[in-house]
Amino acid sequence: MCGNEALAEAAIIAGCDAYFGYPITPQNEITAYMSKRMPEEDRVFVQSESELAAINMVFGASATGKRTMTTSSSPGISLMQEGISYLAGAELPAVIVNVMRGGPGLGNIAPSQGDYFQATRGGGHGDYRTIVLGPSTVQELVDCMPLAFDLADQYQIPVVVLADGILGQMMEPIVLDKKPRRELPPKDWALTGAKDREQNIVRSLWLPEGALEEHNYKLQAKYEQIQKDEVLCEQYALDDAEIVVVAYGVAARIVRSAVNQARKEGIKAGWIRPITLWPFPTEQIAKAADELSIFLVVEMSMGQMVEDVKLAVAGKTPVLFYGRPGGGVPTVSQVLERIKQLTIPPKKQ
Repeated sequence: MCGNEALAEAAIIAGCDAYFGYPITPQNEITAYMSKRMPEEDRVFVQSESELAAINMVFGASATGKRTMTTSSSPGISLMQEGISYLAGAELPAVIVNVMRGGPGLGNIAPSQGDYFQATRGGGHGDYRTIVLGPSTVQELVDCMPLAFDLADQYQIPVVVLADGILGQMMEPIVLDKKPRRELPPKDWALTGAKDREQNIVRSLWLPEGALEEHNYKLQAKYEQIQKDEVLCEQYALDDAEIVVVAYGVAARIVRSAVNQARKEGIKAGWIRPITLWPFPTEQIAKAADELSIFLVVEMSMGQMVEDVKLAVAGKTPVLFYGRPGGGVPTVSQVLERIKQLTIPPKKQ
């Protein structure tokens, strides 16, 4: 299946009750697929009048305890930022898929990774975070969907899945796993009618003095727990590496091929691939920085994740960057050439 249709089917299997979306390239296959499959499963599909409408429909459906999802591409996700901030403030679970394209502005419809800051920093207003997953294959994109819904429900938080135009359009063989995942807490906060219980109130507005500050402390405690328990990353060929290349998503596929070729040519290279972009694998990269001589970060952008790598490395060793923005996709030969150009500093004593 192509990535867009595969993630849509995986979301249905994961129990998505309601999908709200507005067409935009390169993710239109998701909306088209869901328009057919959701009614077949007797679930809710709405093609909204805009991305603003879609994210607020997600808010309303999520408040009733239903598993809800929307998808879009970069400019559409920008329009959703206020609603995502509202979801975070109201502690409502939701899954938001961004099939990234080139920017800024309307940009183009080519694949990009220019939305990393927007996703990992909380692109809307206020002190909040979203869990962010960065799959690199269609199978991993499929596997991310039940994980995203489970994480959203477990922590009552929006979860962002960062794909891109390549991953959404490419076709790969997949296995659709229908096994149950996590044990999840009951949704006793949901708005389901209060005939036999006290009323629930879902809100992000806290006007009494000090109330919003206390709410933010509560959110921060949750984020700290997520950082402790939910980091995912993959490491490859680091045992004797002198160079470590860090990349995520489609860029990591290119990096893996370049590192394998570098190994064949006698260059001791390895790589680290963050799977959760937030929480970021800071400790894993910091540990690698104690042993390895130099880092190279490869992104399909002008450099965004590289800042998190630098924070993790904390000046212990050089962190260099290679990227292509605006829909440019690095090739294996370009990454390999950049690896060859690196000057290895003296080994640490």
